[in-house]
Amino acid sequence: MTHPASIDDLIAIMARLRGPDGGCPWDLEQTFRSILPYTLEEAYEVAEAIEQDDMPGLRDELGDLLLQVVFHARMAEEQGCFDFQAVVGAICDKMIRRHPHVFADTDLEDSGAVLANWERIKADERIGKDQGAPTGALAGVAQALPALVRAEKLQRRAARVGFDWPDIDGVFAKVEEELAECRETLAEAVDPTEQVHEIGDLLFSCVNLARHMGVDAEQALRAANHRFERRFGQVEAGLRERGLQPGPDRREAMEAEWNLAKRTDR
Repeated sequence: MTHPASIDDLIAIMARLRGPDGGCPWDLEQTFRSILPYTLEEAYEVAEAIEQDDMPGLRDELGDLLLQVVFHARMAEEQGCFDFQAVVGAICDKMIRRHPHVFADTDLEDSGAVLANWERIKADERIGKDQGAPTGALAGVAQALPALVRAEKLQRRAARVGFDWPDIDGVFAKVEEELAECRETLAEAVDPTEQVHEIGDLLFSCVNLARHMGVDAEQALRAANHRFERRFGQVEAGLRERGLQPGPDRREAMEAEWNLAKRTDR
């Protein structure tokens, strides 16, 4: 490309890829549902680049995510629903509408007031879109969100109308209560469905604890996953240096290597 690329170039590329005469067979076969997994994957790869402070990677991953937006918009245009410009127009209108303290004369004193006003505007928008749609405090929290993210959003919505623990001590007590109930279900060999419910309650209470501590539960678990991968890699490397392989009969050796990995991985 001999000139600086623009969004129009990307839109034109996608139109050609989806063109029935000379387009790409794979791109032509795709539907909203078939590329949905790729859209989600690209969003997570953006998150990973951010977590790793990888700016070149972030640039590339944001491009991949933008391609997904253009792809969806192109398919919608082919069906006569909307095009990319309509997507841009909708988000521009939304950002102006939801920031009256910037684009109008509303006076909001801090970020907390901004967030509260944002949620009020969103609630009004939901009512305006569909008079028959649910309008309760928990309405509109997407079902497709990762479970930890959705749990936190549900809890925050409930907290805004006063359904919340007054302090963190109550949250700690709830976590301990749910953990004890999990022990009971295991000891009593109850129905597996009940065990699923109790584990779910424990996880939900842990998300609540994270929220009260000001910690993003999803990011905390992602970070824990990364630490586990890194440290277990050190366990395997330590065993190899001793001529050993991981296995059930190497539990003590693996535990020793794990403790060493924890001490050195801060």
